[in-house]
Formats: sequence, structure tokens, C-alpha cells
Amino acid sequence: MPILLSDVVEKDSWFGATWTIDNEDELANLIARVAIGQSRIVERILGEIDTLPIGFPKGGFKGARDLLSVKPGNDTYHRDGWVFQVISWIAAHLSYKDAKIRAPQMIKADKGLDGLLIELNDNKLAQVVICEDKATENPRQKIQSAVWPEFEDFETGARDNELIASVTSLLERSNFQDPDSIVASILWQDKRAYRVAITVGKTHSTAAGRKRLFEHYDEKVQGDIVRRRADTLYLADVRSWIASISDKAIVAIDAAEAESNV
Repeated sequence: MPILLSDVVEKDSWFGATWTIDNEDELANLIARVAIGQSRIVERILGEIDTLPIGFPKGGFKGARDLLSVKPGNDTYHRDGWVFQVISWIAAHLSYKDAKIRAPQMIKADKGLDGLLIELNDNKLAQVVICEDKATENPRQKIQSAVWPEFEDFETGARDNELIASVTSLLERSNFQDPDSIVASILWQDKRAYRVAITVGKTHSTAAGRKRLFEHYDEKVQGDIVRRRADTLYLADVRSWIASISDKAIVAIDAAEAESNV
């Protein structure tokens, strides 16, 4: 697999994993497929569902390159955020083996949920996990200014309408019968959980650093530890690394386009 996960726990505060990129070329190929629009194919690959040859579509290549590119004069944040969301989505498939996971949004600057997944128990909805994914050089500042406020909003129920719509849509796409009735029967406060995934530098790459990074998580989201997941990816230079993996994904897209035209 392109990403290796090492489990970590901070007492009763939060649990999660540190990520290590094990195979950049494989990761770039998966990012390329998502950019082309083949997230379902990537799910098959990650789940090792079958060994059938997996081809590419006849189109979608220009849009895919646009997702992974930055126009002259523009900053890189939207592109970087989208790429990291895809990486986080891939890591989620490795963490939550039996979950239904919403595919990444195909818009760089989408302001909705970064990610959403549903954990099942005996084919019944056990937990809805709200995901925040942040590619940043200032992780603690980003946690305080952008992640905790989002989680607090969901905790108050202020965004339940958005959550209901997203969960219903995901259940429907997962072929659940009567998803509206399933959602209507949920006691949201009991089923809601959270996952933050964020890039870190050396300061927050140790156990002590992660403890400082996610300080007050158990105050923002109270209750059992299973409601609070925290994942980190150490990158010495987040912007240059994402630029590099994006370039590799574009090379894979170019190769896919050439193959589709043969």
C-alpha cells in the first residue's frame, strides 16, 4: 500500500495514526485516477477486490490536470488542500475497512465537509465520522482557528441539515434501502464522531508534539475517546512535497491519456 499507518493513542483524549508515505509512485497513480474521476476504481484497488485489468476512460484528462496544477500568479493552497484530501481519503480506506466513505469532492475550493464516512455494525449505521483535512505549515494555528470551530458547530447541531443531506446521499449511493428512514431514526449526538488529519513538521512529529497539537480535543468533542480521531503526516516541506506528488500524478495522467488513445 502507498501509505503505512502506525497507531497512536493519547490516553483518554484521542486516538489515531501517523502516516508514512511508503510508495510515492503508487500514491501518485491513485491520486491521478481520482483526479480523472475514477474514485470507485481506486476503492477497488485499495480493497483488493479483484485482479481484473483496470483501464482508463476516454476523457477527463484536461480537467484532471487542472485539479493538480496551479495557474501562474495563483497560490497553491487550493490545489494542495485538494491533494491532501485525496491522500486523507486513501488513508481512511486503510483505517476503516468496513466503512462507507464519501468520494473526494472534485472542486478545489469546495467549502463543505472535507470528508465523511459511515461505520457499520451488522449492516446498521453505528457511527458517522466528520472529517477535517488540513495541509498546512502551521498545524496548531490551523487546528485552533479552523478545525475546533468546525467541530464545535457540528456538536451544537448547527449544521445537522448539512450532515443529514450528506449521510442520506452516501447511504443512497451505497445501495441502502430507504436511507431516509435510517437517517430519521438516528440520534445524532450518540452517532457523531470526528477525524482530523493534518500535515506536521518536526515540532509536532513526536508524541509530545502531537499531545500539544491536539490539546483540548476532548473539551471540544466530549464523551468517549472513540469520538476523537487524530491523524498526522510528517512533511519537512509540505508545499514542495505536494507540488512534487502532483507533478508525478500529472505524468501518470499523461500516460493514461496516451494509453487511451492507442
